[in-house]
Amino acid sequence: MKDLFEMIREITEVDIPVFIQGESGTGKELVARAIHNEGPRVHKAFVPVNCGALPEGLLESELFGHVKGSFTGALRDRKGRFEMANGGTLFLDEIGDLPKVMQAKLLRVLQEGKFERVGDEKTISVDVRIISAANRNLKHEVEKGNFRDDLYYRVSVVPIHMPPLRKRKNDIPLLINDFLEKATYKGQKTKTISESALSVMIDYAWPGNVRELQSAIHYALIKSRGKIIQPAHLPIELRKQKIDRLSRGPSLRLDSKTVKEALIRSGGNKAKAARYLGVGRATLYRFLKNFPDIASNIYESE
Repeated sequence: MKDLFEMIREITEVDIPVFIQGESGTGKELVARAIHNEGPRVHKAFVPVNCGALPEGLLESELFGHVKGSFTGALRDRKGRFEMANGGTLFLDEIGDLPKVMQAKLLRVLQEGKFERVGDEKTISVDVRIISAANRNLKHEVEKGNFRDDLYYRVSVVPIHMPPLRKRKNDIPLLINDFLEKATYKGQKTKTISESALSVMIDYAWPGNVRELQSAIHYALIKSRGKIIQPAHLPIELRKQKIDRLSRGPSLRLDSKTVKEALIRSGGNKAKAARYLGVGRATLYRFLKNFPDIASNIYESE
């Protein structure tokens, strides 16, 4: 994540296309907004458009606009997202879902900075920074023939990879604190989250990534009613995971060698060792309960 933040700082002043790849819920739009907000276009519009959420028949009008009478339902002239973003940034989310016809039209706009509204002959010029994103590997889509290679190289001048939350579990406590602070600011009553609840959340795989974590905190705030958040206040998916893991015994991801190395590295501090291992403290404690000689050997060696 530190590398990601440094990358954002490096490219904000350079007006080149950026492509952000990552699973749904990892925060791709937040990165796009950060690039826009830290750059010279900050006082102009940031215009997002979800390419996968719009019907193919409306996508061209949504991007480029239309003139009155150009199709059934076109009751007046309408600006498209490119015009709205003129001078600012256009964020094309899920660009991999664009139909082939729209890919060709988008490529022309990116190359020439010009387009026509649907049903109009007048050419419009725009100055727009393009940031695009996808939740799947666009390079693979190019290889399968689903995405134009010339458009791929045009939009991915600077590629950024957003790691899933399960690969950056040290961020989970920081994100939780941020969500709790924002909830307090909005008037929701809460104290904090218990160590046991935090441990459950760190152990969870988070298939929905940061978006799912935020939803889980909102759920827990409602259930806890202003008290300290406990495991019982968490969504059923997290509580079910805890029950399943307890029934299986110690985590299969751990072994004596890696646990011993982590404990040595942390100077015997189990909380730090758990972070090094990428597991929750409760997971490490359960493992050590079954293999107590590992921890005692560390202390004896000191």
